Amino acid sequence: MSKRRKQDRAASGGKREKIRDVFVPRPFAGLADEPDWVALRELVPAGTAPLVLAAELTEKYADRTVTLATVLPMAVPALVRADGHVMLGLQRHAQSGDVSRDLAAALLSALETAPGETVVVPPLPGPGPRLQDVLADGALSVTVHDGFSFWVTPEAADDPAVQASLERADASVYPTTRMAAATAAYWCRVGDRAHVRWVLGDEEDRALDTLARLSAAGDLPLGPQTKFAGMFRAHGMLVPVWDLPAAPSAGEWEGPLAEFAKRYAEAATDSGALDAAARRARQGLLGRQLTLR
Repeated sequence: MSKRRKQDRAASGGKREKIRDVFVPRPFAGLADEPDWVALRELVPAGTAPLVLAAELTEKYADRTVTLATVLPMAVPALVRADGHVMLGLQRHAQSGDVSRDLAAALLSALETAPGETVVVPPLPGPGPRLQDVLADGALSVTVHDGFSFWVTPEAADDPAVQASLERADASVYPTTRMAAATAAYWCRVGDRAHVRWVLGDEEDRALDTLARLSAAGDLPLGPQTKFAGMFRAHGMLVPVWDLPAAPSAGEWEGPLAEFAKRYAEAATDSGALDAAARRARQGLLGRQLTLR
């Protein structure tokens, strides 16, 4: 594109150019639990975690508490209950190229919204504070739910209309369990198949090299009757996926996942160049990328 065309497009405020300019491949980088943020956004149907505001915001909004939710009714960005409690939705429709900025803008809008009122959030908020600026960084205390009852207050739970809405939403939730053997790893059962999905915390190229070394050594499966299905990229991180027998419960895979996590950690210490077998395995892994949505 010529310099003049670039200038003309910038002057016209072309939306595509603006969105591309602010694209952030790892929006949660710098947060202590970056892999868990990615997992809650991409893997968990129904989950919550309490959030703590940064010190200056805690002082200003001392009467507000905040809960992070995987998704809210109608996938709204945020809502404020009648008691002033703020719920922030991770999975939403309208968004810019910086997820962290979008979430921070929604949170700040919710904090300025009166209890019980509708939160108005701009779809493209422009430059401003990000999650890393508005939250007190720390580990997420994640709770995985089997439905969306956390959407409603106890006094609204007996409303027939609310119950009908919850039943419709709950029908989309598949069984999901947070694994203890590895951070940001989740077991799930979808239909007649079960899977383990693990958001790796390493930088993407390093994670791919490590998986390639394990693949070349034949160490990718979690055990007998399991299959390494492939991997996908999510917010700058790799997420390997294993196919499992449907019958065993999530707890029975804690041991095999812990053993794989140990193999992965050992392989990750190798910073040398990949040998020929590992290079071939790396190309094979790149050809087995999955799409969940």
